[in-house]
Amino acid sequence: MRAAMTYAFGHLQGLGNLHVHESELCSSQMLGNPSVSVEVSSYMCSLWCRKVRLLTNAKNHILKRMYHFNHCPDNWAILDYLAWRTRCLHAAYTIAFLCMLCSDEVLKIQLHDLHFFSNGLILMLPFRKTHQNGDIKPFWLWIMPTEEHLCAIQAIAEWIAASKILTEANQPLTSEQFLELFCNNLLDIGVDPSSYGTHSFQHGGCQYLHIERWWLLHHICEWGGWSLKFTNLMIVKYLISHNNDATEPHEHFFNPDCSPSVKCPHCGRSCPCA
Repeated sequence: MRAAMTYAFGHLQGLGNLHVHESELCSSQMLGNPSVSVEVSSYMCSLWCRKVRLLTNAKNHILKRMYHFNHCPDNWAILDYLAWRTRCLHAAYTIAFLCMLCSDEVLKIQLHDLHFFSNGLILMLPFRKTHQNGDIKPFWLWIMPTEEHLCAIQAIAEWIAASKILTEANQPLTSEQFLELFCNNLLDIGVDPSSYGTHSFQHGGCQYLHIERWWLLHHICEWGGWSLKFTNLMIVKYLISHNNDATEPHEHFFNPDCSPSVKCPHCGRSCPCA
């Protein structure tokens, strides 16, 4: 849009490409291209930041809307095969989002892969595309009372309770079935599903951890089991130094009772904004 404005004022109106300024001969006369100005530059930068913020929050917001729609009394009280699918879907949504998993990895999880403790559970993945030879680190998931739509513990508990309804509940979903049900769920809340796929949870979870929880990049990569080799990205080499302080133990990444080890650069405390 700004390029079109610059072209229209500069070439079609003959105002050139100089930034807009007052005439030296007449203070009331402005010269130059109106779109080449500090005000327009500031607006475009703020507009871009706002659009990025909206995009990174979109998937979290959509999950929240689907959570409330699926938990609506009229939809939640139906004790049939569809109700079980709804509970199964939301459990898969939260796990895929928080652990940044693809649909194939989530749909292979079975009950014996979940190990519960007092305030959460440990997820032992039986399969991981990035770790086909084993050595898959467990995911420690904790109760999230302030973000119930993202609380995997609640979603899994509801799925376990509902899975006793029908014997068909033991039949696993395929990736194609999961995608179809996910798209139908998006249509339920009035969202066009054409822009979303099974990898949307990985993207949304990564953005959520980085933008809303302020996790460091190496923290996110360690949690998601991604490679820490950034030799071809110079800016990431600046962000992640070899002499960084050690991160929290893997099991405490989501633990609400543990303060982050990273100190806030503004106040010097171990606050969440660190």
